[in-house]
Amino acid sequence: REQGGDGATRELFEKLRGLSLLTLGLVSVLGVVFAPALVELFAGGFHRHDGQFERTVALTRWVFPYIFFMGSAALGVAALNVYRRFVVTSFAPGLLNVAFIVAALTLPTLLERHGHDAILAMAFGALAGGALQLVAQWPSLAAIGFLGRPALSLSDAGVRETLRRMGPTLLGIGVYYADVVIARRLLSDLDVGAQSYFGWALRLCDFPQGIFVMALQSATLPSLSLLAARGEEREIARTFAYGMRLTLFVGIAATLLFFSLAEPLVVMLFERGEFDRAAAHQTALALMAQGAGIAAVAAVRQLVSVYFALGDTRTPVIVAACDLATFIALAFLLRSAFGHVGIGMAVAGASGVQMLLLWVLLKRRLPDLYTVEIVVSAARTLGVALGAAAAAYGVARAAGTWFGGAASKLLPGGLGALTFAAVFLLLARALRSPELSAIAEPLSRRFRRSR
Repeated sequence: REQGGDGATRELFEKLRGLSLLTLGLVSVLGVVFAPALVELFAGGFHRHDGQFERTVALTRWVFPYIFFMGSAALGVAALNVYRRFVVTSFAPGLLNVAFIVAALTLPTLLERHGHDAILAMAFGALAGGALQLVAQWPSLAAIGFLGRPALSLSDAGVRETLRRMGPTLLGIGVYYADVVIARRLLSDLDVGAQSYFGWALRLCDFPQGIFVMALQSATLPSLSLLAARGEEREIARTFAYGMRLTLFVGIAATLLFFSLAEPLVVMLFERGEFDRAAAHQTALALMAQGAGIAAVAAVRQLVSVYFALGDTRTPVIVAACDLATFIALAFLLRSAFGHVGIGMAVAGASGVQMLLLWVLLKRRLPDLYTVEIVVSAARTLGVALGAAAAAYGVARAAGTWFGGAASKLLPGGLGALTFAAVFLLLARALRSPELSAIAEPLSRRFRRSR
């Protein structure tokens, strides 16, 4: 858009849309056909448990077309980000949660009545949620003229340049998913429940990243790309430092929140039905292990954005390969002693190594990363978060002693989380944290306008 204008941007989008639809459709079909081989790769250990492997194959076949919807939606998100239309890209992912909830409440009984596995309700929820996220973009895409007919042209210079840049990126993503495959495979060899403990903890860790960290990355990447197109390296560094300070402000807070309230939060959110106290305890341990890496993962996202803006997709791939090697070494080292918790620790440790390598290598590309400014900000945030964590832990312990029955499950986590938020905000304000002001002021302006 910066170099060719809106017309060229729209034309490129239509050609990428055509290529995307063709590729995603083919991948979806292949995923359904080769579902048994995929499950063997991810969870071969399920053969040890009666019917678990076959059930997973069936679910994989039902859910795999979700890739078609989400891949199409991702390209729409890219266009909307270029035009700085962030509202729909922010709320659309929530439609997946809505679809899951509606499907879980309405479909299981109906499916069982007709002789089907009730868990298929969640597969249908995933497909509906993916379709809703795609459809939700259409009005915004139409408003910027990006809802035209897809085209297909592999000879187009813009398409070829996109594919050239995507090549190393795809390798990097492949390395990340190699982490996932190995983690899932190792977990499938452990006792029943290991994958669930790891998965629920991962979901909770994704929560702050999905709401705040991804939003920050989406907001800063267009600015970084524009500055890179203009060759303004010092402004790229300033924008990176600003985004990194905000990212660590959220990431460090989330890490300390999960460390101090891991079990009360898991009990509050999940302990009911067959999810008993033992499952809650194991999930809490997994949450603490994975939570230790939230800040590192958040920092990696900001660092990778700078490389992408600079047109360097190769360095993140090389670093991701180092991350994979670190993860494999740590996973095999820690699994025997710590079980599924060791896998979570390996994920956090590998993310830390990835962050450090990306940071060191980026210092060679930019004149100044404002490292001292970022470290001072992170240290201030850490102090604030430690104070909030101590207060939250004390309140949760007291609530667990004072209340019984259902209240003993709900109140420690709920009151502890509210205490953490209140103390964190008060201490940050008392220390005049610029990161708090940077996040709070836009929200305050939007609230005032809505009134």
